Amino acid sequence: MSSSAERVQSSQPVSQNVTSINKEKKAITIYGLPLMWFLIITALTLVSMYTGNLPGGMIGSLLVMMVLGELFGWIGDHTPVLKTYLGGGAILAIFGAAYMVYAGFIPETTATMINDFMKDGGFLNFYIAALITGSILGMNKKILIKVGLRYFLPIFGAVFGAMAIAGLLGSLVGFSLRDAVLVITMPIMGGGMGAGAVPMSQIYSELMGNDPSYYISMLVPALALGNVFAIILASMLNLLGEKVPSLTGNGQLLRGFEYKEEKPSFDIQKMGIGLMAAVLFFTIGSLLGGFIPIHAYAIMIIIVAIAKIAGVIPQNILEGANQWYKFVAKNWTLALLFGIGIAYTDLGTVIEALTLPYIVTVLGVVLGAVIGAGLLGKLVGFYPIESAITAGLCMANMGGTGDVAVLSSSRRMELMPFAQISSRLGGAIILLLASLIIPFLM
Repeated sequence: MSSSAERVQSSQPVSQNVTSINKEKKAITIYGLPLMWFLIITALTLVSMYTGNLPGGMIGSLLVMMVLGELFGWIGDHTPVLKTYLGGGAILAIFGAAYMVYAGFIPETTATMINDFMKDGGFLNFYIAALITGSILGMNKKILIKVGLRYFLPIFGAVFGAMAIAGLLGSLVGFSLRDAVLVITMPIMGGGMGAGAVPMSQIYSELMGNDPSYYISMLVPALALGNVFAIILASMLNLLGEKVPSLTGNGQLLRGFEYKEEKPSFDIQKMGIGLMAAVLFFTIGSLLGGFIPIHAYAIMIIIVAIAKIAGVIPQNILEGANQWYKFVAKNWTLALLFGIGIAYTDLGTVIEALTLPYIVTVLGVVLGAVIGAGLLGKLVGFYPIESAITAGLCMANMGGTGDVAVLSSSRRMELMPFAQISSRLGGAIILLLASLIIPFLM
């Protein structure tokens, strides 16, 4: 009798422990904070924003971007269909912000402040500089050497795949080959607005007549809608990699060179060194960009890669750059995506482009880029999914902002250097190609 009573008593603490463990498992956290605390922070942020008492500049901008970016990111990553097929938190952070601007839910002063912080304040450049520097300096040197020039083959595969499928689908829905290739494919594959659509409109104006603004109005909808499809397909490629592991290196581009990265013991001073290295390399890229007609990002990638291969960078800088990159990617990605939604995403332009023939042709561009880059990437020893994401989707998005969104959606932020090669050097290739093929399509 006493033994059974002891068993009952001894079982009570166990059941209580199980209950408490289950409660802990079910506890909701956003950005590592208990839900109640995060909601309090969100409420204070919104009250400050809507009463016009939000601090100006970086402080107010970063607070709104982090709080609302993390909120939309959490919702997107916990909404079944959205998280599986449509890019999850990444796409909701972008288009949630764009919708808030479009519907007037964000005060104009706040939207302007964030827009200035993203563009004039250089937050996008600051973020990408950290990712490029840290990911290249933290990369296996053998992989960097092996990838080399062979990376351009899947880029060309993406371009020709996009042109072929867009031309085919475009002709089926009523577009001429000229419109399918020049008006839709070229701007999508051209590296974004500043490096792609704007100079492309100048080329079109010189070779075909009409004012550049006439062509901009045609190119921008293709660019915006192509970016949406690129983000969605990035999420689906990530899902495909989970279903068919042989197709992916889980963030590694080159087959046969998988390696386990050691988990660093984070050092605050080393992170400061990494921050300094990132902004220094970006400054060097900008300095040389004043003399060399190549985008600062592309020059920066080349300089950082040469320094890494040459082995001239001290170990503490290598470690610091890698640690800083991980801090930035972990803490500010969703904030940046929210800022992209406000500063770079015109929802009205996207909505205007939503006609069935246009959607089908744009989808053909992005699918062609994925197929072409994946197939030719496999031929040169790359994992098809990583090749399709970097050489394909990062050619078919909106440049630097699209690269962040695509890599975030595919859960492969470490591929940023290759994404930037596609956006910057690949974009330059598209401008050259557009000027060469216009006479044949007129």
